[in-house]
Amino acid sequence: MAEATRHLILIKHAPPTVVPGVPPSAWTLAEAGRASCATLAQRLARYNIAAIATSDEPKARETAELLATNLGFHDPIIPDHELREHERRAADFYPEQGSFEAAVRDLFARPDEVAFGAETATAVRERFTAAVGRHLAATPIGDLALVAHGTVIALFVAAHTDTVPFALWQRLGLPSFVVLALPGFRLVETVATIDR
Repeated sequence: MAEATRHLILIKHAPPTVVPGVPPSAWTLAEAGRASCATLAQRLARYNIAAIATSDEPKARETAELLATNLGFHDPIIPDHELREHERRAADFYPEQGSFEAAVRDLFARPDEVAFGAETATAVRERFTAAVGRHLAATPIGDLALVAHGTVIALFVAAHTDTVPFALWQRLGLPSFVVLALPGFRLVETVATIDR
């Protein structure tokens, strides 16, 4: 009898309340973001989620907690600082979407330079990849769900599939998810918005 395919599910957090002057790493979910977690859970219910780990940023942690509640998942959620987003300070906030996208495009285009924020894209990818490996090793059976952020997800997926990181980053809504089959990280599906 063949073993069931296992999956790595990379979930981009639900919409936060944007607070200029406050680092994005401190933002919490907006009311609409909290409400969207029920639909996110419906979209993920077909997977055999055995563990949920999350970035320790509030918007990701809240998404993970609400997802677990809506799935009826009762095991502890594992917070992990290494699953956090690309390091950005309050000074890295761009109120205009076009300027923010240009900064992120620059980050992806110059992966070994600190082009935006406080980390290189290469350092971010390596940090996130090491964390994914630890959580996969700790979850040998069933699917692993990781609640994280758009930049780190795009960098990881691009490193393992035929995906352009900036294009994926642009597509991923709040919330959204990418599913990779294990082993080998074969791309199964990208759900860029949960309401379609």
